[in-house]
Amino acid sequence: MLKQNKSASRQGTAIIIGAGPAGLTAALELQRQTGIKPILLEASQSIGGISRTVVYKGNRMDIGGHRFFSKSDRVMQWWLNLLPVEDAAHDARREDLVMLVRQRKSRIYFLRKFFDYPIRLTADTLAKMGAARTLCCGFSYMRSTLLPQREEKTLEDFLINRFGRQLYLTFFKSYTEKVWGVPCDKISAEWGAQRIKGLSLTGVVTHFLKKVFSLKRSKDIAQKQVETSLIEQFLYPKLGPGQLWEHAADRVRAGGGEILLGWKVDRVHVENQRVVSVDAVNEAGERKSFSGDYFFSTMPVQELIRAVDAAVPAEVKEVSEGLMYRDFITVGLLTKKLTATEADGAKLRDNWIYIQEPDVVVGRLQIFNNWSPYLVEDQEKTWIGLEYFCNETDAIWSYSDQQMKRLAIDEVARIGILAAEDVEDAHVERVPKTYPAYFGSYDRFDTIRAYTDSFENLFLVGRNGMHKYNNQDHSMLTAMTAVENIAHGVTSKDNIWAINTESEYHEEK
Repeated sequence: MLKQNKSASRQGTAIIIGAGPAGLTAALELQRQTGIKPILLEASQSIGGISRTVVYKGNRMDIGGHRFFSKSDRVMQWWLNLLPVEDAAHDARREDLVMLVRQRKSRIYFLRKFFDYPIRLTADTLAKMGAARTLCCGFSYMRSTLLPQREEKTLEDFLINRFGRQLYLTFFKSYTEKVWGVPCDKISAEWGAQRIKGLSLTGVVTHFLKKVFSLKRSKDIAQKQVETSLIEQFLYPKLGPGQLWEHAADRVRAGGGEILLGWKVDRVHVENQRVVSVDAVNEAGERKSFSGDYFFSTMPVQELIRAVDAAVPAEVKEVSEGLMYRDFITVGLLTKKLTATEADGAKLRDNWIYIQEPDVVVGRLQIFNNWSPYLVEDQEKTWIGLEYFCNETDAIWSYSDQQMKRLAIDEVARIGILAAEDVEDAHVERVPKTYPAYFGSYDRFDTIRAYTDSFENLFLVGRNGMHKYNNQDHSMLTAMTAVENIAHGVTSKDNIWAINTESEYHEEK
């Protein structure tokens, strides 16, 4: 149970826009730390944002794949307070409300072959790459480490400095551009700092050698000394990520909070540098106004600025309209089996696979069976998710479900992952504004931050709320920090924006 530990007795109401990880964390923390009542307004009919679990004919889809791992002890314990790790001691009547400990495996599919991710310079990798490509990558990497490094203005600079030009061209450039739809030299280096942090080829090799020569495998789920991209195990809710957030929502309601689904905020009323209320509309066209003392926004920044009813400065509007997003389509395929197998003939053990092949549009493939066997209705079948990255203006976004299903089946059959005739069913999910982009007008985002921070009772938290490509633990930490600021009367929001700007999280220092 989450303990009641009110650090400051504050009363009132908090209007929280969005019932994803950041919004629900803010709600539970408000109940734990203060006397403030949370009211969450969620535009969709689902709990969890992109961390929700989609259920189709008994099969469960994880949108984008969510490892429950954090270097923040606070976040790890927060999750475990909601869903403890599965063991024989748990009450059988609540056996579904548990976390599984999962082994992480991810690879790159390139040249119709599987390569470890992150790339490891093993004999297997060298054989698959070929002597000429291997030598070229090796010399290129040495050059990047021995000669003065490039100034890191773009993501291309960032990656070449850490891996060398040839490894960048071989394993990073095409996939990254498939994800974002623009060249790497047009993406801010901040994306690399946000997502890759301290990862480098040297770090990968060091981690590999430590693992090889270790006398025993570490069972420490915290893995504090391991770069996040190299972790080997993680926690995962038995029934998918949405299970934890749906349970969190139940806790919010049990504590007196309200969660209203299907209500989209489209107007924000401000007076004297304070937000006083928001208006929301449902699918039936009904409108309601919600007044509050504090306001948390996880909605896309662009939509928030458009909703403000005051005279927004021209520069703020210009930067907001220039922000860009990447949209996302997942196609679930239920198949009798996969034709691709491990070297020993066993079923693929990957959680996810990065598809580097240039002759297909699909960017990544998840094998849901390997996240949790309980995501699959029939254990004899294989349930996979094919991920497509696009813009709402792209033709693929407008494909019918049948067109998307045909495309997905054709592509994975073409590259040898499965046989088309083995596919028994399929389902399509579209998620707009999944990834806030680090190009467009992003280099001027400080203009928006200064404007929104000027409203003393408005707190931008979460991935889209802050236009930062955060993992769910970072999104949670922004919400936790915002609530602590309220509880302790801290007016500056610098500590919220500082989350995930360094290799280690600030609150753990």
